[in-house]
Amino acid sequence: MSNEFTGRCDCGAVTYRFTQAPDFIANCFCRDCQKSSGAVMSTYFSVDEADFTLLSGEPSGYGYVADSGNTLVRRFCPTCGDRVFTDQLSGFPGQVFVMLGSTDEPARIAPPIMEIFTAHRLPWTKPLDVPQYWARPDGGPRPEDGHLPGGCG
Repeated sequence: MSNEFTGRCDCGAVTYRFTQAPDFIANCFCRDCQKSSGAVMSTYFSVDEADFTLLSGEPSGYGYVADSGNTLVRRFCPTCGDRVFTDQLSGFPGQVFVMLGSTDEPARIAPPIMEIFTAHRLPWTKPLDVPQYWARPDGGPRPEDGHLPGGCG
């Protein structure tokens, strides 16, 4: 099996590749991921920026300030609108967060190692048997603080 991983948007205008299998894969239930994906959660993984190569297309970007105050840019295809990856993450410098569903062979990516922002999990979704975090795994507001965290980043 090749060490190369590839992906694209639905119409194929934006394509990318990377070679290192990701080891940070997460299901995120934050409101930002829910809204930007149109789903109950987003599943994404981290790739070193130096390993991520945009092969074709010029993705559009939407800059965002997360609840944490960190900034990021969501990248999507200007033709079909698919969200493909996120970069310029001030909270995770040197990383690109790739949407799992944009990969050509999603089954080659390891399963999530954690679920984050579970404060926003819809009651009818069931937790995976992985660590669960109310907000970000590196800290942040707690339920007892009375603050419901909004977005990752």
